[in-house]
Amino acid sequence: MKMKKKLSENILDKFSIDFLRNQVLKNAYGNDDTVIARLDPRILLVWYLFFGLVPWFVNNLWFLMACFLLVLITTVLARVAGLVLLLFAVGVFTQTGYLLVVSFLFGGDASTIVPLLILTLKVATCSLASVTVFSGLDPDRLSNGLMWYGCPERLSFSISYAYRILPMLMEEFQNILLSFRMRGNPPAHERFWGKVKYLFYQVKVVMHAFYPLMLNTAKRSRTTVEALEIKGYRYAAVNKAVKKMKLATLKVTYNDLLFLAVSFLWIAVSILLSTLF
Repeated sequence: MKMKKKLSENILDKFSIDFLRNQVLKNAYGNDDTVIARLDPRILLVWYLFFGLVPWFVNNLWFLMACFLLVLITTVLARVAGLVLLLFAVGVFTQTGYLLVVSFLFGGDASTIVPLLILTLKVATCSLASVTVFSGLDPDRLSNGLMWYGCPERLSFSISYAYRILPMLMEEFQNILLSFRMRGNPPAHERFWGKVKYLFYQVKVVMHAFYPLMLNTAKRSRTTVEALEIKGYRYAAVNKAVKKMKLATLKVTYNDLLFLAVSFLWIAVSILLSTLF
């Protein structure tokens, strides 16, 4: 009994604010040495558009399975954080997986497996392609790639800034929760009814922490904007010479062409197999 209690406490300790912040930092800035992170962001964005759109217009099971396996391999190469993969698995199940369970509960048979499998592969392929590109790339390189394709400077900057402010949001949220705990009087949670009251107390604290979290984040964002304006950000955002300097680091290398060639060959073989079977 004590071993089970200790194991449950260890599991719960892992899902702390510090753990979430470390996972976000690792996912955003801890994968610079991977194969995917070293690729040109322009190539990866084109690759993402293919695997994010084409599967929705195809219903061939073999082709969808081949696309899913390819994006799964790229996700492994990108060394995405475990928390992101957990959210991906939960998201796919909540979108399509539960339909299989419901269909069997209400009189469905084995004939429902193939259509649901096709839908699941479509959602999973597009989701993993998004995870590979937007989690495997450095935020600055991703914003530069979007800028090269003509996206507004403010949009590309907002993407890189969002990655940076997420850990700050979590730290601010943790400080607010600690302040509520210091001033509050949580109910005893030794018994079952006490645990229920304690759960409602935690939900109440989270709801009360939302407004000060947004207010403190707005203050930090205002400070950031003022610092950028002092350094001439508004002028640099529309200056063509500055934009050219930022995009000068983007270069298509041999690895980028090899990545595209392998992806094209994989898709060509999958189309050939889909016509045979």
